[in-house]
Amino acid sequence: MSIEIKKSIKPVNYLEALSILEERVDKIIKNQEKELIWLLEHPSTFTGGVSSNEGDILDKNINLIKTSRGGKITWHGPGQLICYLVINLNNRKKDIRNFINIIENSIIISLKSYGISSFSDRKNVGIWTKLNNKDVKIAAIGIKVKKWIAYHGFSINIKNDVSNYKKIIPCGIKDKSVGTLKNIKNQDYSKLYNKIIKNLVTNLKT
Repeated sequence: MSIEIKKSIKPVNYLEALSILEERVDKIIKNQEKELIWLLEHPSTFTGGVSSNEGDILDKNINLIKTSRGGKITWHGPGQLICYLVINLNNRKKDIRNFINIIENSIIISLKSYGISSFSDRKNVGIWTKLNNKDVKIAAIGIKVKKWIAYHGFSINIKNDVSNYKKIIPCGIKDKSVGTLKNIKNQDYSKLYNKIIKNLVTNLKT
């Protein structure tokens, strides 16, 4: 089946998006629907994956949504690009690590076209770059697999308010910081989603 490409203009509620993803997974399992690449933005939301630790919540007043994706606690909100995927690995390599590599490489190649050098980290999953000789996280990845349908996806910090991350220990990583592309290199990223889509589609074919 071909991949449906979808981009939401208005912010999408996190639980609403999750419901749409899970419905798409079930339909793909039944061969009733196409795979999906969905670009969107969320209102300010804190989410916790299956490895979440309550000790990673520094501000006990936040409202944390528990979710089925891999990973720990993170924040989503305005100025951040979310890319959700629902991809059938039955039609590809049944290899989750390979799928994550595809995501990582797609982000790295896309950022390279903006003159930003970035890299993945097996220990601390996500995409990182250097700022003042220190590792800074600019993209988070969280995946769940059901009957070899991989879904959820990744987020890229473009121009969001990173002070929200001070309310948590993002992804359980205490000794490294979170940054935005605007902080790394102040330029126009409005077409980044086009490059992300192009590179994902290309890499998913290989």
